Amino acid sequence: MSSVSYPVLILGGTSEARALAAALHARGVAVISSLAGRVSEPRLPDGEVRVGGFGGPDGLAAWLTEHDVHAVVDATHPFAARISASAVAATRQAGVALLRLERSGWTQPDDADWRWVADLDEAAGLLPALGERAFLTSGRQGLAAFADLDAVWFLIRCVDRPEPPLPRRHELLLDRGPYTVDGELELLREHRIDVLVSKDSGGSMTAAKLHAAAQHGIPSVIVRRPPRPDAPAVSDVDDALRWALEVT
Repeated sequence: MSSVSYPVLILGGTSEARALAAALHARGVAVISSLAGRVSEPRLPDGEVRVGGFGGPDGLAAWLTEHDVHAVVDATHPFAARISASAVAATRQAGVALLRLERSGWTQPDDADWRWVADLDEAAGLLPALGERAFLTSGRQGLAAFADLDAVWFLIRCVDRPEPPLPRRHELLLDRGPYTVDGELELLREHRIDVLVSKDSGGSMTAAKLHAAAQHGIPSVIVRRPPRPDAPAVSDVDDALRWALEVT
């Protein structure tokens, strides 16, 4: 670590991003966390926080130069492919070090029936053959893929209210993790769910639904992650902390 500490920009509002911001802030490192602003009441990290986009890779590159940022940690959600691609382009343009901090994906339990798909459109095409009452936990974006599935009833769980179009037959549940297996089992039984849909987000806060689905004996449709951006990557906050301290 150099004698002068330059700002570290952390992209994303994930739990890993917040943990890294707290660790850097506690060590006296200037840290700026950038949130997309898609969640109405985000959990704010320690240090400085900015909300909103940068105007694409060129805008981000200019911002990094203007604020004398020497390190960027992309800790966005595993499915936030656009900002991750922008981070790669912008840091190369500005000559700034970049690290991708991404939690590991989920591991399929031995007793689970998982059906892997490439995207939400493929998930929607598969659903009618698997069940009639779906627990849809893929987030509030992309729900239009399921809007024409009139033969399936959906329990849609999101943090914030999604924009239409939505499936005609649905119930909306606004809630935020962490969740427990017992709580998820109760939800599956109460709503007579016979198929689960999720993205491979990873982490422990929302993994309980997968174990509950396996115990309940229902299949889970899992959307694979998009390709990882072309950047050095770690999955552990401590590794990201060591990297940030070294480059600043």
